[in-house]
Amino acid sequence: MALLVQKSGGTSLADADGIRRCAARAVAAHLDGHQVVVVTSAMGRTTDDLLALAGRIASAPPRRELDLLLVTGEQVSAALMAMAIHELGVEAVSLPAHGLGLITDPEHCNARIHRIEVDRLRRQLNAARIVVATGFQGITGQGQVTTLGRGGSDTTAVAIAAALGVKQGTGVCEIYTDVDGVYTADPRHVPQARKLDRISYEEMVELAALGAGVLHSRAVMFGQRYQVPIHVRHSTHDEEGTMIVKETPEMERVCVVGCALTPDLGRITIRGVPNTPGVQSIIFKRIAEAGILVDDIIQIEAGITADLSFTVEAPNLADIKVAVQKALLIIGRGEMSIEVALAKVSAVGVGMRTHTNVAAAMFKALGDAGINIANITTSEIKISCIVPREQGRLALRVVHDAFELGRRPQESPRESPREEPALSPRLTEVKAL
Repeated sequence: MALLVQKSGGTSLADADGIRRCAARAVAAHLDGHQVVVVTSAMGRTTDDLLALAGRIASAPPRRELDLLLVTGEQVSAALMAMAIHELGVEAVSLPAHGLGLITDPEHCNARIHRIEVDRLRRQLNAARIVVATGFQGITGQGQVTTLGRGGSDTTAVAIAAALGVKQGTGVCEIYTDVDGVYTADPRHVPQARKLDRISYEEMVELAALGAGVLHSRAVMFGQRYQVPIHVRHSTHDEEGTMIVKETPEMERVCVVGCALTPDLGRITIRGVPNTPGVQSIIFKRIAEAGILVDDIIQIEAGITADLSFTVEAPNLADIKVAVQKALLIIGRGEMSIEVALAKVSAVGVGMRTHTNVAAAMFKALGDAGINIANITTSEIKISCIVPREQGRLALRVVHDAFELGRRPQESPRESPREEPALSPRLTEVKAL
């Protein structure tokens, strides 16, 4: 007997037929002898519709009230899912955040999970019930409702699996979505992209952070911390998807596993700021206060002054301009310029640790295609290049072809058979992530 956590996304629950399909899948697993937790997102575009409604009511809705509004979407789908399971002859119980005991910090609209009171879950599972848990939401120690921000339902599912002790061989967290799994690149842009049977947590975190929208990086990081195997699968068929698992030494045989495109960036350059301690803190504190994520930070020293540049996603450009202007007023000197119409193409793979020619191969491929590189950043398993936005998709295809990602590797360790799971030991605490 295994413990399965099955998360269904909003598109999977868009209508009654979708809910019944997900319910039938959970019931089939239950009848096979497994303990099953279903984590639901809001139906279809419910969250977007609620946000739009809030925007028509208030220009800046209070975050606390916004959380109270948004959690209703998951509660509706969880209740309907439990009804559908009951209709198939199996006992089910839906648990919202307070019933689940999913405790978070008090940060409304972007809360972090502190712990899950797992005894509540276990009592229901041990009573042979399917538990239907609301994704995306939590509750503070003082009883305030919170939401987990982007990717919140994925994060909920992996956190529940971690709290219940799901590890390789004991169970799995299944993420059901509208794609077959994780691909070597976005198949909408690269027709030759190939579905991966296995990928490491580290590689998936990088690809998710770079815009591969299959799974949010925060959920993958939870999986990595607690070694929860994550299976990304299509919601309408039973074919195997992509397993996200712990890296094995054999994985390093493949130098690049996938590539990604961040399609619309702007680059901010601040010239002539004092080359003294604390200047960077002043600038990036104001940016952080505005809730903006930055990337690709470069500093060039020029004697008593320094130049800083970094990239942000294009929708943040107006807000970051205000934040930087505030910082420059405090610093007392420096000029800001903004470049638009940029993109970022990235190659990712744990094999970069042991292969020496990856950067050269990537730069040559882009150069041969006539694509100019405006900036380069690297990590242990990633190389990213800033390129003109109009050449972004071409750059993605060129990099994908350069590493022959459309061709299945011979005897790849990523195609090895999966283990049959059995029931797990107990884990009652999930630390904040």
